[in-house]
Amino acid sequence: MKRPRSLRRPKFRIADSAQQAVGGFLLAGPFVVTEEVWVLAASMNWLQAVLTACVVGLIGYAALYRADTDRDPDDERDVGGIPVRFVSLMIVAFGSVTVLALLFDAPGTFLVEAGVAGAELWGTTFKAISVGAVFSVVGAATADSVF
Repeated sequence: MKRPRSLRRPKFRIADSAQQAVGGFLLAGPFVVTEEVWVLAASMNWLQAVLTACVVGLIGYAALYRADTDRDPDDERDVGGIPVRFVSLMIVAFGSVTVLALLFDAPGTFLVEAGVAGAELWGTTFKAISVGAVFSVVGAATADSVF
């Protein structure tokens, strides 16, 4: 049962993005620096990478709007029909993994040293980011819902 509008949490705020970022970075970190993630990414094909990115979106949407019954996507501000909270969650999920991967030089450590370069380097990095985002989105959505 949904709460009356007067008792619901306020609409999406910048503080919600900050909470998402804390959760996203917290869960992304261990996966960015794990060699197995980069080996897995190197063996994935493009369809698997795109499907993994779609799973990130599905997990995020379900965590924000299905697991938390107090939140209604139709009541939130949107960008092109997509709730701003969800857009923020996707930016945090993929962005936190990307920032940490580049900050820790994970592509250089796991790919360049193995002789991977050029388009293959960037493709494998995208695939690794999509794998890490699966975990990051869980942390980001949980932090958004709990706090």
